[in-house]
Amino acid sequence: MSWFGSFLKSSIGQKIIMSLTGLFLIQFLAVHLIGNLQLLANDGGQQFNLYAKFMTTNPVIKTVSYLLYASILLHAVQGLWLWSRNKAAKGGKYAVMAKESSTYASRNMGWLGIIILVFIILHLWQFWFQMKMGWLEMKTYDGVEVKNLYAPVAYAFKQWWYVLIYVLAMGVIGLHLHHGFQSAFQTLGLNHKKYTPLIKFLGTAYAILVPLGFALIPIIFFLFR
Repeated sequence: MSWFGSFLKSSIGQKIIMSLTGLFLIQFLAVHLIGNLQLLANDGGQQFNLYAKFMTTNPVIKTVSYLLYASILLHAVQGLWLWSRNKAAKGGKYAVMAKESSTYASRNMGWLGIIILVFIILHLWQFWFQMKMGWLEMKTYDGVEVKNLYAPVAYAFKQWWYVLIYVLAMGVIGLHLHHGFQSAFQTLGLNHKKYTPLIKFLGTAYAILVPLGFALIPIIFFLFR
């Protein structure tokens, strides 16, 4: 086996893969939030539907989307593998000390990750799958024909139970991001006494503002649309 193959199978190699895929997904969340904010335009869904068409037809975006799907799967598999391995390795006094010095999110990253993965699967089934299967009605804006993805989104955001699940999922994602953002930089060896406080601040701000932005969209829909 080559040194690269051995590195990828090692614990540090697995953690680096987790960090790189995690940072990629963190960037995607910001872009996804910008797209979702189009839902708040008071235009019957035109802006959001045109955005959705661009994201699903642009060849560059479509290529990046395949990388995104692969990153989600790889991040989930690697995360669960590392979590189970760490749980099996810890015990006795070390486990007690680790628990006392760690945060809730760091101790429960595996469970938080599982909840997020289930939410992503349900989310994809609810919206992405319907769009890909051609089950949506068509709309035409200035001669441009698009799939009306806005309709199922607006319907879902008017259901109190779906809004509740969505908001709770955003809370879980916030906890996951708060630990994962800082942990990724640490794993990649980018810690420095001069920059670490800034990284922690940005990580905390990101973990609050991005999930909050996502959560506010269905709340606004439910209360005011």
